Amino acid sequence: MPNTATRLITLILLLQRQPNQKAADLAQALGISVRSLHRYIAMLDEMGIPVYSERGPQGGFSLVRGYKLPPLIFTPEEAAAICLGAGLVREMWGQLYDEAAQAALAKLDNVLPEDQRREVAWARRTLITTGVHHAGLAQFAPCLHALRSAIRQQKEVRLVYQSAHQPTPSERRVAPYALAHNRGWWYLVGYCHRRDAIRAFRVDRIRDLEITEARFDRPADFDARPYLDFEAAERPVQARLRFLPEAAHVALANRLAWDTVEPQPDGSVIATLALPDLLWAASFTSSYGPAVTVEAPDELRCLVRDWARAVAGRYADLSPPGGAPSDPP
Repeated sequence: MPNTATRLITLILLLQRQPNQKAADLAQALGISVRSLHRYIAMLDEMGIPVYSERGPQGGFSLVRGYKLPPLIFTPEEAAAICLGAGLVREMWGQLYDEAAQAALAKLDNVLPEDQRREVAWARRTLITTGVHHAGLAQFAPCLHALRSAIRQQKEVRLVYQSAHQPTPSERRVAPYALAHNRGWWYLVGYCHRRDAIRAFRVDRIRDLEITEARFDRPADFDARPYLDFEAAERPVQARLRFLPEAAHVALANRLAWDTVEPQPDGSVIATLALPDLLWAASFTSSYGPAVTVEAPDELRCLVRDWARAVAGRYADLSPPGGAPSDPP
């Protein structure tokens, strides 16, 4: 919960950003009552910070023209947070922001006092962020950078896109609204003319990209986050799996991979999760081999059974090492 000092600093920044602000708007921004706001204004006055008010429809609270906060002073934790954030930007964006992030860190290091330098050095040694991408960033960095440019210029793009549900790529014309990093993957979120709707496209599945001269207007209130929840909406298969006792540790060691995990009295573990389709579910389940039994749904049980029979049939004539005949399946 913000303390008085934090609110006072925030109030100064709000007044510095825009003059003639209404008391009600400032109070709402600070999460306090109008009465409390007037008390904070009085505190600033006692501190010698020049706040004045004007009456009338266009009036409000303002700082005296030309007043600025003194140079920024960070706590050690704040300085560490800024440096860690710059490191994350380099990890997320690679070459595009690498030099800018390094330059910002160098400038910050030049003005930090010794205690804050020590805190930053400790944080950078011990609080590490890596592996945020499922695929190497270098593979699709040029595409990512081109999309960023198209978004900034508000120009449509022409994509050759390989959907996970189609055997061949398709061409799309998209008004790019935002780039979003979600669960290890970069997504382009924008208006797809082919679908006549806003869609999310995985950047690593874009096979070709061209920035066109067609301009678009990005909706002022656009928020990409709701369009990144498509995975939950497109996972109709509710799988229920039983891990045998000798493989229970596999499920228990990866609790975040499951919707629910239920250890059983016999030592087995029942895990549930939602998957996009039966083929995906069967592939996922089969990756655990004989350590897992599908309990539901029946369609998934049948598909895994049929796959197991087909695989066994292909290797039926294979002799084990040493030439001895194999046991019948």
